[in-house]
Amino acid sequence: MDLAIQLIAAAMSAGTPLLLAALGGILSERSGIIQLGAEGLMLMGAVVACLTFIGSESIPLTLLAVVAVTAALGLLHAFMCVTLRANQIMAGLALTLFGGGLSAYLGRSVSGLPLPGTMPRIHLDWLEPVPAIGRLFAHLDILTWFSFALVAALHLLIHKTSWGLHLKAVGDNPATADVMGIRVQALRYAYVVAGAALIGLAGGYMLLVYTPSWTEGMTAGKGWIAVALIIFARWNPLRALFCSYFFGALDMIGFRIQLIGSDIPPYFLKMIPYVVTVFVLMYLGWRNRNKPSGTPEALGIPYIREQRF
Repeated sequence: MDLAIQLIAAAMSAGTPLLLAALGGILSERSGIIQLGAEGLMLMGAVVACLTFIGSESIPLTLLAVVAVTAALGLLHAFMCVTLRANQIMAGLALTLFGGGLSAYLGRSVSGLPLPGTMPRIHLDWLEPVPAIGRLFAHLDILTWFSFALVAALHLLIHKTSWGLHLKAVGDNPATADVMGIRVQALRYAYVVAGAALIGLAGGYMLLVYTPSWTEGMTAGKGWIAVALIIFARWNPLRALFCSYFFGALDMIGFRIQLIGSDIPPYFLKMIPYVVTVFVLMYLGWRNRNKPSGTPEALGIPYIREQRF
């Protein structure tokens, strides 16, 4: 029982950055813009968090800086995809390469330096006596609680509000949405920028909670796993929660196997989440080959308004 609780707690810690990044990608792709820049945005969020926190030792200022910088990169991405109508796959890959290179340059001065603190935790002492649940939820950090609230908020937004209907309309049929008076370009800009900020927070979480020291390429492909999680979750925030923790558990299983002194090379253990990602994608593609994929119908297709007033 203790081992199971420890594994679930570790999965939650490892899965939270994946969850935040997946939620950001869902917002962007629900509006019709492919988000392949998650890896670069996470790296930029991590390096900005490191630089700001070492300089200011203020968590609120650090989170604000992460959101501001990655939202600005999201604005650039939106400008390329929505206004310039650039190829969205190429724009996302360019954002990843740009974020990876710029983060490596900015992080040279702080590489390996320990942080002056960590993300504050919310201590719910009254919850500790509750079996299992108390040990899991009594001392979680702020961003983990924020991710829970965000999943609920996005689920309600997408499925229970008129704003969610507008988002679905823009992602499925922007021409019809435009005729109905919905500002397609403005909504796409808003959701791409908001999504980029959430992905940046995922990188900030990795630095402030998961790995409290900057190293070049510290995300190690987790941005790409987040992209795959969007597909696994079928663009649904609630499913993204469980998928993220599942892959967080896979990551932790490899780490636990190393701790017990297994003879398996650590390089193979680190491959577990990525290998499973490939096989799950293959399985889902085969299982759902005759079913609707749930993909927004206008995903990746630039919207060109025929007549402007």
